[in-house]
Amino acid sequence: MDLSDLSSHIPLDEQKRAAAYAAVAQVRDGMLVGLGTGSTAGFAITALAQAVSEGLRVQAVATSRRTAAHAARAGIALLDLAGVARIDLCIDGVDEIDPQFRAIKGAGGAMLREKIVAAMAERNIAIADATKAVARLGGHPVPVEVLPVARAFVVRELAGLGAEAVLRRDESGAVVATDQGNIILDCHLDWAAPGQGDPALWAARLDTIPGLLGHGLFLSEIDEFFMGTADGVICTQRLTPA
Repeated sequence: MDLSDLSSHIPLDEQKRAAAYAAVAQVRDGMLVGLGTGSTAGFAITALAQAVSEGLRVQAVATSRRTAAHAARAGIALLDLAGVARIDLCIDGVDEIDPQFRAIKGAGGAMLREKIVAAMAERNIAIADATKAVARLGGHPVPVEVLPVARAFVVRELAGLGAEAVLRRDESGAVVATDQGNIILDCHLDWAAPGQGDPALWAARLDTIPGLLGHGLFLSEIDEFFMGTADGVICTQRLTPA
C-alpha cells in the first residue's frame, strides 16, 4: 500500500479529525478514558466533549496539563491521575507507527505520562493521519525525559550507544520543561548501523540509564490503530500479542 496516496487528497487535519471521531465512537457509557497530548489527541477531546454534551457519561484522566485544561474547558469530567490505577480506554496520537504497532511518541513532550496512562489502559487506540504510518521506525528522533541534574551523564551514556542527544528548546531558545519539571533530549538513533535497527534493543538500552526517566518508544502498548486517509478511516488491530 502506498501510504502517500492515502494522504495526498485531503488536508491532514481532516484525516486526524476523522480518526479521532472514529476512535471516540468506541467510548461507552460509564468508561474512564485516557486522553492523550498533541494536535491529533485534541480532536479526540473535541469529539468526546460533543458526545458528553449529547448525554454520554464518562470520566477521563489527562496525560498533560495542556490536555487537562482543554478537557475541562470542553466540559469533560476529570479525575486526578495520581489516584487512578486502571482505565478502560486510552486514545492518543503517534509521531510514527510501523506495521507491528510499534510507535514513537513524545513530540508534545508528554511521553512519560502518556506511557503511564497507556499502561493503565485495558485498551489503547492510536490515532493519526496517513503520514504517520511508516514501514519502519526512525524518521523521528526518540524523545527521552531526563532529570536535569543527570543531563551531562545521560548525554554521555547516549553518545556511548551511538545516539546524538539534542536538548529540546522552544522557539525563543528556552529549555523545554515537562510537567514534572524535567528536561527533554531528542535522540537521533543510528537505526541504519549493523545490528542497530531493532526498536526493542534501543528501548532496553534506554531503560538502563540512571536519570533517564522515560522514553518515547511505545513498542507493546498499542492495541488498535485508527488511520485517517483520503478515503476514510482504516481501523486495524494488533494481530499477535505484544
